[in-house]
Amino acid sequence: MAGKKQKKMLKRPSWDEYFIDIAQLVAKRSTCLRRQVGAVIVKGKRILTTGYNGAPSGLAHCEKTGCLREALSVPSGQRHELCRALHAEMNALLQAAQDGISVKDGILYCTNEPCIICAKMIINAGITRVVVLSKYPDKFAKKILEEAKIEVVVANPDISCSV
Repeated sequence: MAGKKQKKMLKRPSWDEYFIDIAQLVAKRSTCLRRQVGAVIVKGKRILTTGYNGAPSGLAHCEKTGCLREALSVPSGQRHELCRALHAEMNALLQAAQDGISVKDGILYCTNEPCIICAKMIINAGITRVVVLSKYPDKFAKKILEEAKIEVVVANPDISCSV
């Protein structure tokens, strides 16, 4: 066998691992003081849009204004209307809408499970599958995604958001 070249075996990530890794990279652009979240919407193994949580375009970020939810000691998963930021999933969906890109039958990859507000948007946008890196404490969101028959896969069930 001395003359034969040995084939090098590559350990390629699965598609879910690949897109979750990209969502983690997108999360690094977040301007939220409590949690950095990234989302990627994919169809046919192609990235359609990305989003991260942060203040609306052109407005001051939380690092300048402070975090009202933190100041009021609002627990995770509650009182989303008090947050100045949009969630990563919202930003990914809005980017698609702004650019006229259909996400119907797409897959959403996100570093956290969606909240109830994002879950409703995901359903109406026609997303068929959601892959998340970590859990989020919103039982109602889980319930309606299940009712809508949207598959939710937790890529790493040992990680949980508690902030």
